[in-house]
Amino acid sequence: MTSASWVPVPEGSPFTPHTLPYGVFAPEDGAPRVGVAIGDHVLDLARALGDDDTFARPSLNTFLAQGRSRWQEVRARVTELLTDSAHRAAVEPALHRADRVGLLMPFEPADYVDFYASEHHAANIGRMLRPGQEPLTPQWKHLPIGYHGRSGTLVVSGTDVVRPWGQTRPAEGGAPPFGPSARLDIEAEVGFVVGTPSARGTRVGVGDFADHVFGVCLVNDWSARDLQAWEYVPLGPFLAKSFATSVSPWIVPLDALEAARTAPPERTEELRPYLRDGEDWGLDLALEVRLNGEVVSRPSFTSMYWTPAQMLAHLTVNGASLRTGDFYASGTVSGPDAHERGCLMELTWNGQEPVTLSDGSTRTFLQDGDEVVISATAPGPDGSRIGFGEVRGRIVAGGDGS
Repeated sequence: MTSASWVPVPEGSPFTPHTLPYGVFAPEDGAPRVGVAIGDHVLDLARALGDDDTFARPSLNTFLAQGRSRWQEVRARVTELLTDSAHRAAVEPALHRADRVGLLMPFEPADYVDFYASEHHAANIGRMLRPGQEPLTPQWKHLPIGYHGRSGTLVVSGTDVVRPWGQTRPAEGGAPPFGPSARLDIEAEVGFVVGTPSARGTRVGVGDFADHVFGVCLVNDWSARDLQAWEYVPLGPFLAKSFATSVSPWIVPLDALEAARTAPPERTEELRPYLRDGEDWGLDLALEVRLNGEVVSRPSFTSMYWTPAQMLAHLTVNGASLRTGDFYASGTVSGPDAHERGCLMELTWNGQEPVTLSDGSTRTFLQDGDEVVISATAPGPDGSRIGFGEVRGRIVAGGDGS
């Protein structure tokens, strides 16, 4: 694939001809439709591809359902249109300035599952909450742990996040307090969008991952740690997670990530056959987390214990079906070093070691008005870097909770 485009691509732009991510945009003078990002522009796919009705829609779902061969066909055609100057006159009218369009939720979510796939994150949380015990629970290295989330509160990047209210752990012998969360946290994650469905009662193997998953995006799974601590036992996350999960507006196709594929970490436990991943679907993604404009963490997805292919295989091993628009996330991405921790609970060690910002203020958890931005890059062809854009969200105060 050529790296040159007749569309200007600024130095350092995440959206080169190697990336070509898909999203949904609202032009100044028309209805929402599917586009591809290139540099500082968005290509109107319906117009560029001859008024293809597949892309004249406010969602990627119709295209996602068409399957891998169609995904590859369209990517090859878009690459040709944007890199061969012979197409410039015909395609240029289909380009929109990115700063003049609105970016919307790129797909219609079906089900949403969130995993817990980082060994470093899981071990850190275990050390905080179960001191003196084994940090990982007994099943952790035998299966990818996850829970079903609330797809209706997946929101696109830029949507304000209202501070949730709920019950928290009571003092000894008292009633549980009710009020706004005082321990509101982030979780820097990576998300995977399913295109091709599967039949109920069948399994999707690790080798079938790329036939079902269309692409990858960034996720911030906002978490109310004080609500979570009170409600968590015995059924796990509920209101502490379901109020908002932010998703980046651009979905990077798996075909853009060939150079980013890596082997998973060495296993210390023998896996069941359905989880043995021989296709190296680990991903070398470098994330960056900014709080009010300052970098507070640089997590690496390379160290994740469970790959996205293994997550999908486990999700369907009981015969659960996939639907177009199903979405699953990795869980917090954390690495072995302190600067690679992907949530404030880890960065501040459960509030005991506050983060100090350049203005002298400190944070243990998020305050109203705080803005969090997560971005990421990955290796591209021939030593290049591709980007995912960003997922951003700002905390605003909730009501009185009554």
